[in-house]
Amino acid sequence: MTLPEPKLLYDTPRAPNPRRVRIFMAEKGIDLPRSNIDIMAGTQFSADYQAKVGSHHVPALELDDGTVLTETVAICRYLEALHPEPNLMGRDPLEAAKVEMWSRRVEFHLMTPVAAVARHGIPAMASLEHGDQCPEWAAANDSRVDAGLTWLENSLKDKEWLATDRFTVADITAIATLGFMHLIRKKVPETHVATLAWLDRCNERGTIVD
Repeated sequence: MTLPEPKLLYDTPRAPNPRRVRIFMAEKGIDLPRSNIDIMAGTQFSADYQAKVGSHHVPALELDDGTVLTETVAICRYLEALHPEPNLMGRDPLEAAKVEMWSRRVEFHLMTPVAAVARHGIPAMASLEHGDQCPEWAAANDSRVDAGLTWLENSLKDKEWLATDRFTVADITAIATLGFMHLIRKKVPETHVATLAWLDRCNERGTIVD
C-alpha cells in the first residue's frame, strides 16, 4: 500500500504543539513547505481554514491526496510511519506505551497548567479564549506550574531521558512545554539540576528548533 505523502504543514510560531511537530521533523530530517497561521489574529477560526482543515486546530498536516491530519500526536505517528528512523515513538508495544504514558504525564502535570496561566492571564491571548478569560484560573494554576516543574525534576533523577534509554517524543513534549513557559516568565529553577542537565543533553542534539 502506498501512503499519501505530506504536502504542507500548517504551522504557527511560539505555540508549543506546532513546535513539537517541528522538533519531531528536525529529528527525522523532514523538511516541508509551511503555511503560517496567525493564531493571535484568529486565522484558525476563519471559515476558509476550518473548511480546509476540519477544525480550528494548529498544527495540521495536508497530504497529497487531500487528507488533512490534525492533533500533534496523530501527525507525528503518521510521519513516523513514513520515516521510521530514528524511532521516536517506541519500537514495540510496551515501549510505545511507555513513551505515550510519559508524554501524557508531561501534558497533564505541566503543559496544561502552563497553558492555563498563559491563556487566562495574558491579556493579549484573550482572542484564543474568544475574550472569555478567567484571571482567577490563571492564578490558581501558577502553583500547579511550580508543582509540575518539581514533578519533572523528580522524574528525571537518575535518568538520561524521560521514557526510555533514548530521546523520544516524550522528551519533545517536555522541551516544548518548558519553552512555552517564557510567556509566563517562569524558568527551570537553578536547583533543578537533573532537569537542567537533561536540557543540556537535548540542546546538544542540534534538532531543538524554535
